[in-house]
Amino acid sequence: MGSIPILATSKMLKFKTSFITGGSRGIGRKIIKDFSKNGSDVAFTYFSSFFEYKSLKKKLYNKGIKSKGYKFDVSIFYFSEIVINDILNIFGDLDILVNNAGIVKDDLLVRMKEKYWDIVINVNLKSIFNILKFLSKNFIKQKKGSIINISSIIALKGNIGQSNYAASKSGIIGFSKSISIEFGSKNIRSNVICPGIINTSMTKYSNWNIKNFINSNIFLKRIGRVEDISNFVIFLASDKSSYVTGQVIQIDGGL
Repeated sequence: MGSIPILATSKMLKFKTSFITGGSRGIGRKIIKDFSKNGSDVAFTYFSSFFEYKSLKKKLYNKGIKSKGYKFDVSIFYFSEIVINDILNIFGDLDILVNNAGIVKDDLLVRMKEKYWDIVINVNLKSIFNILKFLSKNFIKQKKGSIINISSIIALKGNIGQSNYAASKSGIIGFSKSISIEFGSKNIRSNVICPGIINTSMTKYSNWNIKNFINSNIFLKRIGRVEDISNFVIFLASDKSSYVTGQVIQIDGGL
């Protein structure tokens, strides 16, 4: 009997280099760990505790993966140029970009402060422009690249108290579709993932009202796991998805 190939051990990203924003916790942290398991060197940003960064860095070192973390605010334009130039100097060409950095500052519109609108738009949406403004030349020069932008189911459905978040995540979709057209002839792909309710430190769903919502609205009757997102990001980052671009993929259990 012949052996059955197992996707998780196939090193789908071997010899590739990736850059992931928002990488120290939650979905971003899982993406980094799974990318390293699949053979990719990784650069990443973080904006949380140094302890979380050191913990992740140690795990990557133990796997023999070349890595570097950058603590900086991705919403600041000139910081992005400095970081991208440093990454290219250290790693050489980049093959994969995952824009995952994001925050929430929820409130009803009538009570929402201007600073909460601005910071959510800047971190969630402007950061993607900042990074790609300086990284796109690298992709164009090498005539290849996979861009994966993490949006949200809220971009498609909206939600009470999240007009700023919904606007930022909807903007990601329009931006991603536009650059998929601009860069398609250069063999650069741009896709969007819209996670549903995912079990991370950013989401707390232990009360009975949320459990009732899950039972009533999610076909698979559970909240998502970080690996549900990471598994698909790996596919979009790999050469196995070489004919996929301009797509918006919902990973939401049927929500």
